Amino acid sequence: MKIYDQIEVMRGASRGQHSAGKTLGLVPTMGALHEGHLSLIRAAKAQCDRVAVSLFVNPLQFGPDEDLAQYPRDLVGDRGLLQDEGVDFLFAPGVEEMYPAGAVSYVTVEGLSEKLCGRSRPGHFRGVTTVVSKLFNIVEPDLAFFGQKDAAQVAIIRRMVRDLNIPVRIVTCPIQREADGLAMSSRNAYLDRQQRKSAPVLYRSLMEVRKSFDQGEHRAQRLIATGERALAEEPTLRLDYLEIVDPETLDSVDDISRCALVAVAAFLGKTRLIDNVVLRPNIRCA
Repeated sequence: MKIYDQIEVMRGASRGQHSAGKTLGLVPTMGALHEGHLSLIRAAKAQCDRVAVSLFVNPLQFGPDEDLAQYPRDLVGDRGLLQDEGVDFLFAPGVEEMYPAGAVSYVTVEGLSEKLCGRSRPGHFRGVTTVVSKLFNIVEPDLAFFGQKDAAQVAIIRRMVRDLNIPVRIVTCPIQREADGLAMSSRNAYLDRQQRKSAPVLYRSLMEVRKSFDQGEHRAQRLIATGERALAEEPTLRLDYLEIVDPETLDSVDDISRCALVAVAAFLGKTRLIDNVVLRPNIRCA
């Protein structure tokens, strides 16, 4: 595995692969790797000749009161996992390399970035789209792999790629879960024992919504109420949002006649968790 921390060196390596006729996949990460990340890498290896992983804790997507300083970091452990998975390139730049002094340019997807997590985390998605656009420009991948857990992020990145004519195909991979249903996340490491025991309530609430939908209830407000009742069974949980939206526009829907995204975000202590499921009314969803 080749490890680079300079933009021009990474760019040169990528272009060398393209010159040799190889397809290149990119898995962007912030490190603290777990099985969810590894599933993206395996999908990339199955679909591409070469795989690059970026590891960069992006300060632009953290708010002033969020967990940038405490965000888990384990470069040595991450490198070992990537080596074991057969990754070809690791791009691990410093903040100064990605955001040189005086940088004042940002990428914003208007109209989508203020929804779901963007509503409670102002500026978050601007930070995401800025860094992802930079990574696409640096690595120049043919395909980029993201997890369904970050469904709003994926919708926003897809729109950015379309609007800016970036020549990369976005591949969304299934959520990886613990045995009790909790969606895998680097932030799960923040949970204490009791919080970890309570955390699967997010997934249980989504399963209650899906069960009601499968039994014929397609009115969004009724389904949301079902999910909220399940969440209320865990008194230590503080709900941020539970919404049913169009998976592409992130606009709220009233009646589910086509595919819809049920997205939930909630706090256990200071730890913010997200999860989602897609409801499919007997049609194929993109």
